[in-house]
Order: sequence, then C-alpha cells, then structure tokens
Amino acid sequence: MAMNYKEEDGHHHSGEGPGAAVKSKKPDNTAFKQQRLPAWQPILTAGTVLPAFFVIGIIFIPIGIGIFVTSNNIREYEIDYTGIDSSSACYKCSNVSFNSTPCHCVINFTLENAFESNVFMYYGLSNFYQNHRRYVKSRDDSQLNGDKNSLTNPSKECDPYRMNQNKPIAPCGAIANSMFNDTLQLYMIVEGNEKLITLTKKGIAWWTDKNVKFRNPTGNTTVLSQIFKDTTKPINWQKPVYELDPGDVDNNGFINEDFIVWMRTAALPTFRKLYGLIEKKDAAAALPPGNYSLHVEYNYPVLSFDGRKRMILSTISWMGGKNPFLGIAYITVGSICFFLGIVLLIIHHKYGNRNNSADIPN
Repeated sequence: MAMNYKEEDGHHHSGEGPGAAVKSKKPDNTAFKQQRLPAWQPILTAGTVLPAFFVIGIIFIPIGIGIFVTSNNIREYEIDYTGIDSSSACYKCSNVSFNSTPCHCVINFTLENAFESNVFMYYGLSNFYQNHRRYVKSRDDSQLNGDKNSLTNPSKECDPYRMNQNKPIAPCGAIANSMFNDTLQLYMIVEGNEKLITLTKKGIAWWTDKNVKFRNPTGNTTVLSQIFKDTTKPINWQKPVYELDPGDVDNNGFINEDFIVWMRTAALPTFRKLYGLIEKKDAAAALPPGNYSLHVEYNYPVLSFDGRKRMILSTISWMGGKNPFLGIAYITVGSICFFLGIVLLIIHHKYGNRNNSADIPN
C-alpha cells in the first residue's frame, strides 16, 4: 500500500490510519537548532597578541611590587614553645596530657621594632590535620545551634565522642574534643617589673558564626549550668562548656569565641587561629620596642602526632596578614608575559615579513 504523508512543523502523518502522527527527527527550523546564530571568532595576529602581553606585564608587575612591599611592611614575631629542645623553657611541659595538672612556663623575648597599629595574637599548630574527612564530620551543627533535642540526643556523626558515662556530651564530636586549651599571657618588662598587656577576646570570631551558627539552648532559666545539667563535658576538656568564660554571659557556652574559632576547621595541616587582639591606645605603639615575657599554661599535648605549637604576634594591612605569595604571583605572571612579548616581537620582526611575502602568488 502506498504511503502518503505530509510534513508540517516537524511532524508527518502516516496513511495507515487517520490522525496517526509520528514525530520527525528533523530539528526545528530555528536559528539555534539549525546553527544560524551569529558568531564571532577572534583572529590572533601580532597586532593584537603582542600589545596584550605587554599590557598584562605593565599592569601586573607594579601591582605585584606594591602587594609584596605592603606584605613585607607587616610586623610579625613568632615563638615556638613546643618545648622539644632541652634548652627550651617549656621543655619540662612537653609531656603533658589533656587531663594532667597544667604546667607553667615563661619565655622571655625582645622586640627590636615597634608594633605601631593593633596587634593580633595567634596560636599556631603544625602537623594537625583538621581537614580529615572523619574529623570534619564529627560534630552536630543542630546541637551547636541550640537545639534542645540534639543537646540530649546528639548526632551519631559524633561517635565515639557522643556519650560518656551514659550522658550526652556537649559539645559532641572530635573537633570539640580536641579544642586548643593553652592559656597565653603577654607581659612587658619595665624596670624589672612585669606589666600585663590587655588581650581583647571579643570580635575574634566571624560575625555569622557568633550570631547565626552558634547559639546556647534556651529554657526556663538563663543559668547555663542548669541548661546543660543533663550533659557532660568532652572527654579531653578540663571544665564543662558553661565554664569557658563564666564571667561573661555573652562569651560563654556555645557562643564562646575561642570555641567558635576552633570549630572553624583549617584546610591545611599547618595553620594559625586568632587568639586575641592587643588594641592600640592613644598615640603610643601597641607594642613598643623592649623586653617581654610570654606566660604559658601548657595543657595541649602535641608530641603524640609530632606537632609543634607557636605563638604569633602580627599587625595587618589593607590586604590582611603577612603573605608574600600574592605579590610574588603577580610579579611572576607579569614578568613572564613581558618576556614572552619581547620574544614574540623579535620573532615577528625577523620572520613576519618572510611569511607575508610567501603568501603572495607568483
């Protein structure tokens, strides 16, 4: 039987039955499907490529030099107080454990140059892998956000730091359990006497963490010890979460800023975290040149994982802390582009006319 069909709008009808329609495989007659859209293809010539290389070099090199000089102007002083060397003042404390009696040591040092602006104090750890998958997942964000059900029934992601002595742990998980708990105090030595330098602990955590992600549970009382009465402290902690800063209700419990800073895990095994701020007052430098002493209450063991501990004093600039990498990267890229521009210019000057003449027919 002969087949009669009529193609219309991408469909055709078969003569085998009235109204039977079979969809055609032919693409719709549109500019997109028929590939009739307007297109632009760049033609790379010496007149466009060479200026681009030189412009990138001219722009990137001065920017890199400016960033590099700014980074080098940032004052930074670092003290390793792990106590591995027998000559170190903290050598006696190097074998401390989480639940042992705190060990005290004092390290004297001298600042040759003044730290004019606000000074940020950091603690640094090495060979500590906070980016391990099991470690990163070992927390309960609902519990940290003040959820009452998660407070008494933490997530199973927290195992094996979920329950202790048949009580839920608050805060649960491996991240909280390994919180840094050394106490650092800085003194300036003036005429043989030590003067305590005030360290501000407010504002060291991210605003979103402090005000959104971390909240204390609410209840019929504002007394945190009553709110957390059915929970127990993490195994490696020396005191419960409601005693992190008992003198300040806005910096205690889950909203303690030292705790919040620790809970934001680091991406690399060597990292630093903000411990406090030394604010500049009046016209005087925040830390003038002179003799200082660092008093350490040594609680945090690191020898078990071959780690190191550091205290860092640093100023900042418009680009943040001391980090020469960005400036070096700009200078390197700019120099490479400028060098390639010169090389290509020489090649074009030497061989460009020859290629053009070869294109002319005899």
